[in-house]
Amino acid sequence: MGRFEDTERLRQQIAQEAARLIHDQGIQDFRQAKMKAAARLMGGGRAALPTNTEIEAALIAHQALFGADAHSERIHELRRCALMAMDLLENFSPRLVGPVLAGTAASNSPVNLHVFSDTPENVLWCVEASGRTVASFERRLKNRRDTASCLYPGYRFIVDETSVEATVFAFDGLRQAPISPVDGKPMQRASKARVVALTNGG
Repeated sequence: MGRFEDTERLRQQIAQEAARLIHDQGIQDFRQAKMKAAARLMGGGRAALPTNTEIEAALIAHQALFGADAHSERIHELRRCALMAMDLLENFSPRLVGPVLAGTAASNSPVNLHVFSDTPENVLWCVEASGRTVASFERRLKNRRDTASCLYPGYRFIVDETSVEATVFAFDGLRQAPISPVDGKPMQRASKARVVALTNGG
């Protein structure tokens, strides 16, 4: 086997190990999973690291191979939870993003929402008014591939025993999604109507 084939085989092995770590340990950061997999398989070298897109493909294959029925049921449960959170935050034009939308979420993955308000505290007060405990966080995202990332405020709370993370954008942020860390394209965002369709098998 030649050097190219060896390199490609190693890339596939790292992608598969990273996918296993994401699925089994609930790691959300593809880069973290990739580096952890590389450290296990090749001592942390970087020459053969797979792309995030390759890891996502390996994750889909892993989930299809190991417990496909249970995985599908969990995705359904997470999307139903997302709908409850979207009902709670309906005044802020919520959109579902990330692994729950893509169908690649692990069993302990949070539901990720984008919400829109020129006054982020309004989102906080809305969740607190429901009687839930809220923790704040910041998320660093890029609006374009060739620009620096920006920090966005967010709020974490529990809905039906599932963690929900709502990142807050200014209202005009509804027009342009930030860049996905997986494929470098604008993130896919789903409205409540789209999530309802997905939940009902659409």
